[in-house]
Amino acid sequence: MKDFETYIFDLDGTLLSTLDDLAASTNYALRWAGMPERTVEEVRMFVGNGVKLLMERAIPNGINNPKFEETYGKFREHYMEHNLDTTCPYEGIPELLCELKRRGKKLAIVSNKFYAATQELAKHFFPDTIEVAIGERDSIRKKPAPDTVLEALKQLGASKDNAVYIGDSDVDIMTAKNCDLPCISVLWGFRDKDYLIKHGGTIFVDKPSEILSD
Repeated sequence: MKDFETYIFDLDGTLLSTLDDLAASTNYALRWAGMPERTVEEVRMFVGNGVKLLMERAIPNGINNPKFEETYGKFREHYMEHNLDTTCPYEGIPELLCELKRRGKKLAIVSNKFYAATQELAKHFFPDTIEVAIGERDSIRKKPAPDTVLEALKQLGASKDNAVYIGDSDVDIMTAKNCDLPCISVLWGFRDKDYLIKHGGTIFVDKPSEILSD
């Protein structure tokens, strides 16, 4: 793998296995609203564009449902209390980040997860390696727009010239393209290789250690 100076990571499905907690909070909110629950596999396909769109996809009739805002609020409330129940780094991720840090690389997270949860998870799991963590907030366009990645580069004091974006979804591939960055697609996340190829993926890794340069 090519050596880069700056590594910007997606969070869910890339650094952290978050699916079970996302599904649990989704179904908590749906039960509260008297709506049909969703399977973990359904939730897997709903994630990637932020939790509001996750709930739009999970709730019957989406944003047009009269109980949408209340149900979405219940999801956020539950998730902030339970986002560490089963969530954990994928095998090899802590070692990868520590080795990149040892080599003097700049590391950031850019996620479509809402800002408070992104910050909490980054500080909990990666306090000594991740320098910048940016999540969804009203003042900046979310992925696949380039804004959050460009903001991360700015906060890191880094340029695009020797940076790479790493993620597990089509949204991440589009984000990297919109930033004019190479994209490494990981195969342990929420989308499989065939899906990623269909959406423009060209560089793939099966395990975190493959991200390191030789």
